[in-house]
Amino acid sequence: MDLPEDSGGGLLAEAKAGDNAPALTVTELSMSLKRTIETSFGRVRLRGEISGFKRHASGHCYFSLKDEGACMDAVVWRTSAQTLAFRPEDGAEVIATGKLTTYPGRSKYQIVVERMELAGEGALMALLDKRRRALAAEGLFEGSRKRKLPFMPRVIGVVTSPTGAVIRDILHRLEDRCPTRVIVWPVPVQGEGASTKVAAAIRGFGAIEARGPVPRPDLIIVARGGGSIEDLWAFNEEEVVRAAAESPIPLISAVGHETDTTLIDFASDMRAPTRQPRPSWLSRSARS
Repeated sequence: MDLPEDSGGGLLAEAKAGDNAPALTVTELSMSLKRTIETSFGRVRLRGEISGFKRHASGHCYFSLKDEGACMDAVVWRTSAQTLAFRPEDGAEVIATGKLTTYPGRSKYQIVVERMELAGEGALMALLDKRRRALAAEGLFEGSRKRKLPFMPRVIGVVTSPTGAVIRDILHRLEDRCPTRVIVWPVPVQGEGASTKVAAAIRGFGAIEARGPVPRPDLIIVARGGGSIEDLWAFNEEEVVRAAAESPIPLISAVGHETDTTLIDFASDMRAPTRQPRPSWLSRSARS
C-alpha cells in the first residue's frame, strides 16, 4: 500500500530538492548542543547538596548536586580537587563554581567544578555535627580509648607550624615544667592541604622505630592557636581525627583557645587549650 506524502516517511530516506533540514549525525547534533551550552552559560555558581560523592584513584571527584526538584552531575578534576578547602562528603550543602558542559558519549550534561565552598556557616556546622556523630558512633571518642600520659616524657613530638607563637609557648612551658627533648614536625595549620600534612605528621611520629636514628616520642602534642571555625577546620577533618585516634603514642590536642572545640579534641587522650591563665599540659582532660 502506498503511503501519502505527508504520512511521516517511507521505507527509504530521500533527499529532496530545496530541503533545508538535512539529516544530522548523532555526533554533529551532540557537538552542536555542547557548543550551545558551553557558549550560552559559561561559568555558573550552583547551590545544592552533594550526593553520591566518590573520589577516584586518579584524584578526580564525581558526584551529583541536588535540591528538592532536580539534580545535576558534577566532576572536580584532580588539580582543582587538591585546592578545595574542605573534604566534600554526602549531605553537605555547597556552592559550586564552574563551567557547564556535556558528555556526548552518554547524552548527559554536567558541571565541571573549579571551586567549591560550604553554603554558609549553617552548612558548615551541619557538616561538623554530622561528622562528629558518625565518628562517635564508631567509638573513636570513647573514654575507654584514652590513655594516661607519661609522667616524665623523655622525648615529645610536636606537630605544629614552626613559625607561630605556639611552638615558642610550648618550648617555654616545657622548659619550666618538664625539661625534655622536643622534636618538631613542621606543618601548615590551616588552609589548603593542612589536614593531610597534619595527619601524615601524626602517623609519621607513630611510625618511628624505637632505638632508631631518630628518637621515638613518648608523647605527641598537636598544636595551633585559636581562630575562627574556618581557621581551625583542618582539625575537624576526618583524616586528622582518625590519625589521632589510631596513634600508638599518647596524644595531646592543644588546638585553639578554651572556647574553641575541634573534633581532634574528642579523639585525643587529653585536651590542653592554648593560652590558659594557669596553663598545664598535664592537668586537663579531653572533652567527651
